[in-house]
Amino acid sequence: MTARSPGPGLQPAPRRARPRRSRRPCLCSLPPMAGNVEAPAPVGARPERDPKARGGWRGGARIWEETEQQAKKLRSASDAEQHRKLPKRKIVLLMGYSGKGYHGMQRNVGSSQFKTIEDDLVSALVRSGCIPENHGEDMRKMSFQRCARTDKGVSAAGQVVSLKVWLIDDILEKINGHLPPHIRILGLKRVTGGFNSKNKCDARTYLYMLPTFAFAHKDHDVQDESYRLSADTLRRVNALLACYKGTHNFHNFTSQKGPREASARRYILDMFCEEPFVREGMEFAVIKVKGQSFMTHQIRKMVGLVVAVIKGYAPESLLERSWGEAKVDVPKAPGLGLVLERVHFDKYNQRFGNDGLHEPLDWTQEEAGVAAFKEQHIYPTIISTERQERSMARWLGTLPVHDFDATAHAAAGLGAKVGWGPGAGGGGPGAATGLPFRELGRASSLLCTGVPVSIMRTSKLSPRGGSRGHTTADQQSRGVGMGGW
Repeated sequence: MTARSPGPGLQPAPRRARPRRSRRPCLCSLPPMAGNVEAPAPVGARPERDPKARGGWRGGARIWEETEQQAKKLRSASDAEQHRKLPKRKIVLLMGYSGKGYHGMQRNVGSSQFKTIEDDLVSALVRSGCIPENHGEDMRKMSFQRCARTDKGVSAAGQVVSLKVWLIDDILEKINGHLPPHIRILGLKRVTGGFNSKNKCDARTYLYMLPTFAFAHKDHDVQDESYRLSADTLRRVNALLACYKGTHNFHNFTSQKGPREASARRYILDMFCEEPFVREGMEFAVIKVKGQSFMTHQIRKMVGLVVAVIKGYAPESLLERSWGEAKVDVPKAPGLGLVLERVHFDKYNQRFGNDGLHEPLDWTQEEAGVAAFKEQHIYPTIISTERQERSMARWLGTLPVHDFDATAHAAAGLGAKVGWGPGAGGGGPGAATGLPFRELGRASSLLCTGVPVSIMRTSKLSPRGGSRGHTTADQQSRGVGMGGW
């Protein structure tokens, strides 16, 4: 297609030359020109402000806040970089504390009304730089675990907790520097990465310190500080405490446990009372008990029942009945004198204590510090509090209120219904023992009085046993019906 030619008499329009663009000079490098000078503002008009500066002093404060936040980020980044260089390892801490004024050991996250030992401990760990602040809010992040959850007012001289921390320099001194004097870290040791202080603990040893007038008989002994424990009474106390040794059903020694729950069965390795001693004119004694584990209030009820028997309020047979399925009224001694003295890691020490990498958790080098802490903070607190508040004396005044014969009456009533026992018209296993029928199925038992009693099932009697289900008076006098058949 050809371009159309212009008509006759018409000339083609010439093309306009494009003007060449020239680079504008930088105004900052040129002197001010007359055209660049701003015209003066009219009279009465407000000068226009920069929109960024409309906030006035608030804009300056915002700039300061942004600068401060940047500085904080730089500081936190430097701290994080410094802590990243520090090793984070699993350790255990040996703790001692006086429990007066605290609602137990375990921390209640989100509740500031009830102060616990772990509240002060976690605060000291954060302030000393051992753990980050978010670990203090969520203790699972540092794999925190305690050996025992001591109750309100209970003290400890050998509590052990496991956790992961940054191994900073002078770690013990820095942690103790942020703790009150009645809470001390007495030792620190490295452990395996999967160590759990609760699960790896084989046994726990508690002591219970009480004034000896708690053992004074209600009828013929003085009930004040002038009482002194005799050797005969101490032997009787130890004989009763020895009855606890072994595996028993302690559902009556705690709350919310049924008689047939497997967790109510606990194993006691040893329990005894030491020789008494005098402090500030008052005689005290220390009861020690070692067991695999204990339930809530178990030790306080074990001590309370022995005290009730020694003082003459409860019969000795009540200890045996308390391990049966029937509900028994067991008094609970005050929590003031209870102290967690030591925790044991025998199996862990056998496996890792001599591997050349880890130390055994026996705390032999820390024993002097533990003894000094007890003498300085635990024993004086127990003595002074007992003098001021008289917690043991007030509790002893409640013992007459307990109904220690309730289960005995129930057992007698059950025996009358099934045709044996006192009042059933004849002797029988119930008459000999006073125990309900379901407790007579034990092949052998040992009453705490020291009299061995072997009880056979009552399904079949010896040919010499007289009529079925009964024993004659002569057989009862010879012991038939108490293991003689």
